[in-house]
Amino acid sequence: MKYVSIRENPAYAEEAICYFQEKWGSEETNLLYEDCITSCLTSPSKLPQWYLLLKDETIVGCAGLIPNDFISRMDLYPWLCGLYIEEEFRGNNYGEWLIEYVKTETKKLGFETLYLCTDHTSYYEKYQFDYVGVGYHPWGESSRIYQTKLVE
Repeated sequence: MKYVSIRENPAYAEEAICYFQEKWGSEETNLLYEDCITSCLTSPSKLPQWYLLLKDETIVGCAGLIPNDFISRMDLYPWLCGLYIEEEFRGNNYGEWLIEYVKTETKKLGFETLYLCTDHTSYYEKYQFDYVGVGYHPWGESSRIYQTKLVE
């Protein structure tokens, strides 16, 4: 298994853009992923970061680390986003591996807490995420907010 930071490995940028668009994008949001991933390559800011998980050269999954996940709690950051593991690879703890990798990267970037928003319950709790409350999206929906502390 190989973790790929798109910022550190820009040769993967086009593949990452297509992958995130396929898994999370829509006609309305595809340009968002393209612009965000392309812009991160030269940004002086620590965020955003985009990651792929590869088995050999096959993409198994992806995740992002972003300053806000389109949620009302703009006082909280950074956010784990876009976590996805291909169906045929699920059940192998690859989601956990990718979460732990993003936690490690988040800590290296100097952040003490990592957040995420989701509609899932009982998945992220297994990986030391605690429920914080509800946040609201610009399109009128709400999501559960979780956090994990990264300091020892």
